[in-house]
Amino acid sequence: MSTPSKDIEKVEVRVKWDPSPHGAAADDLDIIAATYPADAPYGEPAYLVHFDSRSPDGTITLNRDSRTGQGFGFDEVMTIELYRLAERYGRVVVGVAIQQRDGRKTFGDIRSTAMEIAEGYTKLAENDFSGVAGATAAVIGEFTRDDAGRWGFLPGVRGFDGEPDAFAAEMGSRTAGG
Repeated sequence: MSTPSKDIEKVEVRVKWDPSPHGAAADDLDIIAATYPADAPYGEPAYLVHFDSRSPDGTITLNRDSRTGQGFGFDEVMTIELYRLAERYGRVVVGVAIQQRDGRKTFGDIRSTAMEIAEGYTKLAENDFSGVAGATAAVIGEFTRDDAGRWGFLPGVRGFDGEPDAFAAEMGSRTAGG
């Protein structure tokens, strides 16, 4: 979908990939959500949610975490309940980072990558990361709250080259369109 969506309440972010070839180090992709205050939507995130954390209020949860890509369907799944987020938060940026513990890996090195963001049965975005094949991480979309309190979605995949910690610090520094 190329146009922003409005009045979004609850979404699922899903990522999948094929396991590494036999004998190779496992590929590990992680969904990361960064929540920003309404009065500083491009500053430091108020908090991050990823494989080893959760949101303080339980509105963002990682339901499924894979370190190998093994299994059927989507390997990583995160639920974001935007309608429950406190009014002090005005922006949530979602990204995917590749763990780099076994040497530098990019999306082009990992087989059969895919992501989708959906509200119920409606897909808001889907991508295979081929447009950012040389990147080690990517923002996959962002949610913003308007003055009336409605959440909208801006699709867009932006690649990043660096360590997951650096990506988490920088992922919300600009909009999906910029």
